[in-house]
Amino acid sequence: MFNAPLINSPLQARLGLMALATAAMLGLAACGGAKQGDATQVAAKVGKEEISVHQINFILERQPGLKPEQLDTASRQVLEGLIDQEIAVQRAHELKLDQEPRVLQTLEAARRDVLARAYVEKVGGNITKPTADEIKAYYDSKPALFKERRVYALEELQVQANEAQLKALRDKVSTAKNINEVTAFIQAEKLPARASQNVAAAEALPLQLLDQFAKLKPGQALFLPAQGGARIVVVSNVKDEPSTLERATPMIERALFNERRAKAVDADRKALRSATEVAYLGKFAKPADGAASASAASPAPTAAVPAAATQAVSTGAAASGIDAGSLDKGLAGLK
Repeated sequence: MFNAPLINSPLQARLGLMALATAAMLGLAACGGAKQGDATQVAAKVGKEEISVHQINFILERQPGLKPEQLDTASRQVLEGLIDQEIAVQRAHELKLDQEPRVLQTLEAARRDVLARAYVEKVGGNITKPTADEIKAYYDSKPALFKERRVYALEELQVQANEAQLKALRDKVSTAKNINEVTAFIQAEKLPARASQNVAAAEALPLQLLDQFAKLKPGQALFLPAQGGARIVVVSNVKDEPSTLERATPMIERALFNERRAKAVDADRKALRSATEVAYLGKFAKPADGAASASAASPAPTAAVPAAATQAVSTGAAASGIDAGSLDKGLAGLK
């Protein structure tokens, strides 16, 4: 449930390279582009157009974890993606697609996005690195993430329910002696549900729930309200795998740096917003006085799980978790 999708086909890999190539072209355009005509910097010619080594390097720099021995192969793969992209671009020009309103709007949106990202990088470029003392303090402040780090075997029920059904389900979870009683209740109420299993380390869990997960024992669960229903996450097993300060230092450095950069950018944005005249027009004109000042004063609130709605439920020592196979047979699957 917390896993990111993997690139698992040559087509996906090629599309990924082409997407990076698009970013490279936009980035180079924003920086003025590479010099043309320098033979040592030209990797390929597609018709009359050149593909430069700078474009390839721009993409490779955004490939984290690339090893030196992989560089030559990766460079050739990126070049092939750029060639495919250039062929498509040339054909698009022939078809005058670059003159279509929707294409022009998309290009303008991409340009704005590149400039906005460049602004963030510029404002955040002067952020100082955290000190060793700050890293140690962060390490000590989050034991569940480091000193007492655990790896969880999780089984999850995603249940669709209306407000009344959700209340009944919450009550059942809070009083159930084991998770099998909850499963039987879901089957009896014929609530659409889907079961899944996953293994997740502490750093892969939502940070706001980490302390609650750290308190759970095998066989216990969290009841989490979700859009259209609820998630019941059962801890079927846990394994202690603490992380040393030395091992955690790079992760903490990134976390602190990103946090500081976000604060710096937010402060600069608010200052610019307060110094810039903003006029709301048309259907947006009415809320201008109230909504504009409210928007400038504080960022939009982020969704959080209410503490009262998140419950740890003991399921008994004998319970080993949810049998996903038998559960799927008795429940209507979520499509």
